Amino acid sequence: MPHTPHRKKPNLRTTTSAMRESDSAGVHFLTSPRTATALVRAARVGAGDLVVEFGPGSGAITAPLLRTGATVLAIERDERFVRQLRHRFANSPGLRLRQADIREFTLPRKGFTAVANIPFGLSTVLLRRLLDPPNSGLRGASLLVEWGFAKRLTAARPRDLTTAWWRARFELTLVNQVPAAAFSPQPRVNAAHLLIRPRAGTRPGNQRVLWLLLSTAYRTPSQHIGGMLRAITGDKPHRWLRPLRPIVHPGTPAQRLTPAQWAELAERIAAERAGEWPRLPPRLWA
Repeated sequence: MPHTPHRKKPNLRTTTSAMRESDSAGVHFLTSPRTATALVRAARVGAGDLVVEFGPGSGAITAPLLRTGATVLAIERDERFVRQLRHRFANSPGLRLRQADIREFTLPRKGFTAVANIPFGLSTVLLRRLLDPPNSGLRGASLLVEWGFAKRLTAARPRDLTTAWWRARFELTLVNQVPAAAFSPQPRVNAAHLLIRPRAGTRPGNQRVLWLLLSTAYRTPSQHIGGMLRAITGDKPHRWLRPLRPIVHPGTPAQRLTPAQWAELAERIAAERAGEWPRLPPRLWA
């Protein structure tokens, strides 16, 4: 068991004032220790791991994270919370606290896990930062997000190119609903525990092929997968579709494929058709 240093109690006056101002920005602070513990447990981190926590606030999630023995890189913009965190966790050598905007902070290049209660208004921006880059160092994430947002992300078939790109490379799981009462101030809607893991078999060499497949499919929603594959590879589509499960027929609309099927297609084509594929768009690397 890692050593748990004594931690000082947060300044309630400072916390309350900051909460009132943050509410106007759409930030809702987690007040449920049970939810915080579940979030950290699902992250499966321990000694030697690097965890990035976005917007720790007064440290509701930071405290159980530090008890795992992991190194916690906490990114907090609000100066009052930064002072409070430094005071509360003064005896915690595992905490690396940075005052910065989570939308602009440079993420680590080495492998890391993200654990956070994400402001509802920043969900898409932060997930783009985590999941867009082909060279993302993300090993996993355990996040609190808005319920409807999580439902859209984990639907059986992605409804847009960005979500398809994420889902073909990462497995996104909606763990459970988190009631609004677990936050202060309470949001108008419930939240969700969203778990993210890299999809097995995802390799850097597959990603150019994967992007070409997905961008072609989502550019023309009505096209069939068979014609699309013939145009891209020059081969009969059965060559690529036959191994897929559930079975996919050439006449199937391309957007009906699941993220796992797209990932498998990209892997097979990249393995058998080594060569120069179109470069990934620069915006994915931003």
